[in-house]
Amino acid sequence: MAQDWLTQPHPVVVIGGSSGSIEVLLTLLPGLRSPLRSALIVVVHRRNTADSTLSELLALRTRIPLKEVDEKEPVEAGVIYLAPADYHLLIETDFTFSLDDSEKINYTRPAIDVTFESAAAVYGPWLTGILVSGANADGVNGLLAIRQAGGRALVQKPETALVNFMPQQAVQQQAFDQLVDVDDMVAYINSL
Repeated sequence: MAQDWLTQPHPVVVIGGSSGSIEVLLTLLPGLRSPLRSALIVVVHRRNTADSTLSELLALRTRIPLKEVDEKEPVEAGVIYLAPADYHLLIETDFTFSLDDSEKINYTRPAIDVTFESAAAVYGPWLTGILVSGANADGVNGLLAIRQAGGRALVQKPETALVNFMPQQAVQQQAFDQLVDVDDMVAYINSL
């Protein structure tokens, strides 16, 4: 490991979702306090073409700096990072981002599992994964990896999700520490 866990400067939160997740983000982002004391990494299934519309839409909902990830960019507290279209997003042991265009996983790129699992290996107990609305099981294995590494796994309450398949899969696999609604997510991130 590049550093001991106790010398980590800040916690990291990764949010993953698919169908219906944009609605969650549009509700969550305005409630986050600035300055954000954690890094917030967002991985959503999106079209395969480069398109800044999503980052522009989300940036309008928050006062916290929000940007699409660049290769080798360091993970810093106080920033909301959005996984770019058509790349898997990984966290390296030197606490930088890496973009990968290898095969799709769970029929998608970026895949939530890829980001959750790589972040778990680097941040361990400093990491929280949040899985929200979506139509496939991507993210469930990543939540299990986060829990195994000592991190915390939150899952949107299936009954509050626009598309409940993804959260329901996490519940069935017992890949969560707590079921939450959007207000709970906001309160949790603000408490870090």
